[in-house]
Amino acid sequence: MPRKLPSKQSRRSGSRSAPARRKRIGWRKRLAISAAVLAAALLAWGAIARQLAPASNTSLTRFDAIVVLGTPADSDGNPTPSQLASVAEAVHEYQRGVAPRLILSGAAVQNQFVEARVMARAAEAQGIPSSAIFVEPQAMDTIHNACYSARIMKAHGWRSAEVISSDAHLPRAGLIFSRLPLEWRAHPASPLSPESAATASVIEIVETLKTVRYLVWTRQTERCEP
Repeated sequence: MPRKLPSKQSRRSGSRSAPARRKRIGWRKRLAISAAVLAAALLAWGAIARQLAPASNTSLTRFDAIVVLGTPADSDGNPTPSQLASVAEAVHEYQRGVAPRLILSGAAVQNQFVEARVMARAAEAQGIPSSAIFVEPQAMDTIHNACYSARIMKAHGWRSAEVISSDAHLPRAGLIFSRLPLEWRAHPASPLSPESAATASVIEIVETLKTVRYLVWTRQTERCEP
C-alpha cells in the first residue's frame, strides 16, 4: 500500500514547530547568557592588559627615589609578610645605591594603622636613616599611591623613581604610573616564603578583577593631579 504523503497543512505546521521551540528561551536566560559573555570578555580584557602592562618607561638604573606601595598592616599594627617583603627589597635597593631615599605610601585602609608609618618603622629597623625616609600617609589605593608619591617628588624636584610592590600588583601599578610625568621602572619584591599554587592563583584572580575595575571605572573617576 503506497505511503500517504503529509498534507500541505501538516507540512506547514511542522515547519512552524522549530521556531516555536526556539522561542522558549526566556529573557532571563538570555540575560544570564549575555552577562556571562560580558564577564568573560572583561576578565579577558583585564588579563591581556596585565600581560601588556608597561614595566618601565626609562633605561635609567639610578633614580631619585624608591617608591614602596603600601599593603595593610596586621590588626596589632605589625608589618605583614607582604609589607616586610616590600620594605626588605627597598632596603636592598637603597643599599645598592639605586636611589638615596624611600617614599613609603599608604593610609590606614583596612584598620587603624597607617601602612606607610608601619613600613617606615620596619625600614628604620633595617638600617635606613630617618632622613632618607619620606612617609605618604593618605593613599587609599594604588592610584593614590602613585599620585601622592608623585606630589612629594614634584615638591622636591625629583623626577625618577623605582616602584616596589609584589609581582602580582605591579602590572596594575604599571598601568597607573604610565600616566604620570615621571621616569620610572617597576621592581618586584620577592615573597619572604614561597606561595602555594592555590594562593598564587587567588592573588592573580583578585588582581585581574582589580585591573578590570581600574580599566572600566576608576581610571575615569579617580583622577588625581600630581
